[in-house]
Amino acid sequence: MKRRPSSAGFAIVDLLFVCGIISIVSGIALPRLMAAKSSAQAASAVGSLRTIDSGQVAFAITCGNGFYAPSLTKLARPPLGSTSGYISPDLGAADLMMKSGYRFQVTATPYALAPGTCNGLPAGTTGLSFKTAADPLDPNNPRFFASNAQNVIWEDTASLWAGIPETGDPASGHPITY
Repeated sequence: MKRRPSSAGFAIVDLLFVCGIISIVSGIALPRLMAAKSSAQAASAVGSLRTIDSGQVAFAITCGNGFYAPSLTKLARPPLGSTSGYISPDLGAADLMMKSGYRFQVTATPYALAPGTCNGLPAGTTGLSFKTAADPLDPNNPRFFASNAQNVIWEDTASLWAGIPETGDPASGHPITY
């Protein structure tokens, strides 16, 4: 008996057609996916800056005798008799912290007359004010954030870290409202 070739299955043309459609749909969806990822990272950065600002205020009121912590690790250090600091350990594990696609840093100029704190910081190490910044790790992400002792979060298309004062408005950028 002779066998006839079966017409069931896919032809190479059908396979190429399906691959072409998948490529077109992926080409349309990928830029939107990347934009959504950047937006999510920016939202997380703003949330982390709010957490740092709130932690600084809580530190100043309860532990710092009206002065602010000089770094993320000092802000995460728990007071005597407690097991938790003023910010979470994932945000205060290092003074230069990478989280959710952003690099966070905090500084407060030491004030010589500042007293010691309840979490073991020696006298003269805390500051009258502070500044913090969140710079994106992805060079294609144009959203940079910063805040200071005024608890206003600023946004710009370039890093605000060098230009934001510890108190007052930066020379560039605009405040974000939430």
